[in-house]
Amino acid sequence: MSPFEKELKNVKSCSSEFILAVNDTLNVLSGKWKLPIIGTLLFGKKRFKEIERGIPNITARMLSKELKELELNGMIKRTVYDSIPVCIEYELTKSGKSLTMVLDSMAVWGLRHRKLTMIAEKV
Repeated sequence: MSPFEKELKNVKSCSSEFILAVNDTLNVLSGKWKLPIIGTLLFGKKRFKEIERGIPNITARMLSKELKELELNGMIKRTVYDSIPVCIEYELTKSGKSLTMVLDSMAVWGLRHRKLTMIAEKV
C-alpha cells in the first residue's frame, strides 16, 4: 500500500476527518477562477496577460485578486525580474503541481459529462 493509499484510508475511516480534508481543499481552491488559473499554469510559467488571455471572461482585477490568494496559499510562485519594463512571471509550486492528477481527472469527467448531456438532449 502506497503512502497516499494509507493516508486516504486513514482519512476515509472517519467521516469528520474526510469532510475536514475536503473543506481544507475547498478553502484553497474555492471560487470560479482558481482552478482555471492553476490549469493554465500547468503548461508552464506565464505572465499576467498570458494568463488573462488564456481564461475567457476573467477580468484583470479578478485575476490579480485570485493570483494573490493562490500565492498566499502556496499554490503559485510570483517572480519579479529586474528589467525595463519589469517582467513578472507566475508558476506553480510543488503543491500547485500536485493538483495535476486532480485536474486531469476533472477534465476527463467534464468531457464525459458533456458527451452524456449532449446525448440526453438529443433523445
